[in-house]
Amino acid sequence: MTDPCELSAVEARRLIGEGALSPVELFDACQKRIEEINPAVNAVVAERFEAAQLEAQAAEAAVSKGEPLGALHGLPIGVKDANEVAGLRSTYGSLIYKDNVPDEDEGLVKAVRSNGAIVMGKTNTPEFTAGANTVNLVYGATCNPFDTELTCGGSSGGTAVALATGMLPLSMGSDIGGSVRLPATFCGVVGHRPTPGLVPYDRRAVAMSPLDLQGPLARNVHDVALLLSAMSTPGGRDPMAFPHDAAGLKVVEPIDLSRIRIGISSDLGCAPIANSLREVFEARMKTLASYVAHLDERDPDLTTSADVFWILRGVYFAAAHKKHYEEHYDDLGDIVRANYEAAVKMTMEQVGWACAEQMRICQAFDSYFEDYDVMICPGVGVPPFPHTQNYPTEVDGAPMENYLGWVGLTSSLSPTGHPVTAIPMGVEPTGMPFGIQVVGPKYGDRFTLSVAAALEELFATLPDMGRPVPDLAKLRSK
Repeated sequence: MTDPCELSAVEARRLIGEGALSPVELFDACQKRIEEINPAVNAVVAERFEAAQLEAQAAEAAVSKGEPLGALHGLPIGVKDANEVAGLRSTYGSLIYKDNVPDEDEGLVKAVRSNGAIVMGKTNTPEFTAGANTVNLVYGATCNPFDTELTCGGSSGGTAVALATGMLPLSMGSDIGGSVRLPATFCGVVGHRPTPGLVPYDRRAVAMSPLDLQGPLARNVHDVALLLSAMSTPGGRDPMAFPHDAAGLKVVEPIDLSRIRIGISSDLGCAPIANSLREVFEARMKTLASYVAHLDERDPDLTTSADVFWILRGVYFAAAHKKHYEEHYDDLGDIVRANYEAAVKMTMEQVGWACAEQMRICQAFDSYFEDYDVMICPGVGVPPFPHTQNYPTEVDGAPMENYLGWVGLTSSLSPTGHPVTAIPMGVEPTGMPFGIQVVGPKYGDRFTLSVAAALEELFATLPDMGRPVPDLAKLRSK
């Protein structure tokens, strides 16, 4: 039998429900994998194995008694260290909170646990999720499982690494400018940035911003949809939350790719991308063209979106980190300090322009989907870089304006509010994972996931396009 920790979440849950797989057996396999692999990559940074084992035993008993089982019953899950778990060290990657142990689960954690998930521990994140390289002053760096000298991306880096190495079948992440999608791409897993408000999040720093979202990651699209259905449980006090059928997200509907119209863009008309990755993307899109109804090159009108994102993100930083900056300056890392300082220098004129321009961008982007069912673009604009380097200062010799310049392929999509699923598509010339973003129509999460699942299934049949898997034997030897 396949090692239980290698099973997909959907398959593991099916076997648990049938009594063919014990939640204890699955827990033991995940714990063993964490103990074997985590020392090499530093993905899981706070563990609760004793409590989780007791929960696995209770989950096993519930199955034997024929009790009702939740959608995630008996499935181990990771929680990003930006979310609060009762009784478990929750630091946000910051020295300010290095000894913080919450008394209560936050709403999102309550939602997944109420659906039967078993929290194994916390996954690493950069300080306050600031940055696309998972490094902080509390736990250090999380390494890419394909090359431990390189970054795994961020800010949901620990989550992506834990999934790629089979430590966990499911894990939660968050995404402002690409924090789900970038690490998913760098580590060869799947991540979904949902429609704003689909996943209730009552710890927003800015009440009505489409930027700050929580999203699921897993090893395949069907597993991501399963976790999304639990994370999007209606409730809480998020002012952006809207009524929807959370259970309906759990099952990915079959899609006939031959009927799908796809618009493609290698750089969104505005984002930096290394020529090596552009060439890989364009070549693989030529292969894809014969499997779909239409595939046309067409850039969306997002020329100003990266600038809009930078300013709106500044509003978020000003709201979230004033107290941290003023009262805990010495404990803050350089990135959070610099981002807060840049934010408070912004003028009301700049903020007003960004808000007005966002409205124009959203309407223009909506019109793109009058001609296409989905848009596809690369998942990231550069190959993974050394994790000792905070961020790339240039792309193919072109200097970056700020430390977020290189993430334009993800950050430029965030202000639109459209759902995006990042899926792997083989490897790029350096041998590291390559991936794409599937962008769907407004409120079209289920449809977007369905298209992504069909593409994932297709890629698995094509040479060099399936999901890459890291060399676990090499990691065990480190």
